[in-house]
Amino acid sequence: QVHLVESGGGLVQPGGSLRLSCAASGSISRGNAMGWYRQAPGKQRELVATITSGGSTNSADSVKGRFTISRDNAKNTVYLQMNSLKPEDTAVYYCWYSPYLGGNFWGQGTQVTVSS
Repeated sequence: QVHLVESGGGLVQPGGSLRLSCAASGSISRGNAMGWYRQAPGKQRELVATITSGGSTNSADSVKGRFTISRDNAKNTVYLQMNSLKPEDTAVYYCWYSPYLGGNFWGQGTQVTVSS
């Protein structure tokens, strides 16, 4: 079992920045991927960005150039630096973990609200 704990959400003005963190604990596989998804009210959950334990990244077109994903393998922690935030970035952000052998684990979610 894997437990994910997110932190760093909140209220920010348009153009502002936030940094999300997610620490994984439990049965962590050496080979895995971690990342972030988000879900806005009335919409489906969508991919924001992912990163493998080898450092390969993938991100949604809507956040490229504004969001940066990184990780610290020693701490089993993934980060999402969000810059130039827009109102349309408002959503609940979920941390995701998946070992290469299969399975998906989710955090409880953290609210990000971009509003003036």
